Amino acid sequence: MSEQEPVRHHPNIPEHLRNPAQDGRILLPETLKERMPALYSQGHEPDPLVVAKFFDPVGAWTWYATEGSPVDEDGYYDTNKEKVDSLFFGLVVGFEKELGYFSLHELQTLKEGMRGLRALPIERDGWFTPTRLSAVRRLHEAGRSKQCH
Repeated sequence: MSEQEPVRHHPNIPEHLRNPAQDGRILLPETLKERMPALYSQGHEPDPLVVAKFFDPVGAWTWYATEGSPVDEDGYYDTNKEKVDSLFFGLVVGFEKELGYFSLHELQTLKEGMRGLRALPIERDGWFTPTRLSAVRRLHEAGRSKQCH
């Protein structure tokens, strides 16, 4: 786990059997940091690759990251200041579907103050396969049309 992530233990999985890359409670494992394209690096791509999926296990919100970078306290990635968070860009599916920015800190603290099942933290899909943004959009369009019928 990174220094920024809270330690969350699952009582049914012994520590020695956990694979950080597949443990969805670890939002940004080292393997994902290494393969995450830097912010603004896919701007020229008409159909960028989505490399990570984060989701609310008891809600309808999903965040798909196409790129991300460590940022300082002011949210800038290109300074010499200490990096204290990570900023992602990608598709956010909630009340609407839109491209936008979201931070690791936002994902980690989104459920603070909630109780019961609603308080389950945001997770990363450890089995997500990098997919083109157009395919993710089609998936959500297909899901919406099924809900309407």
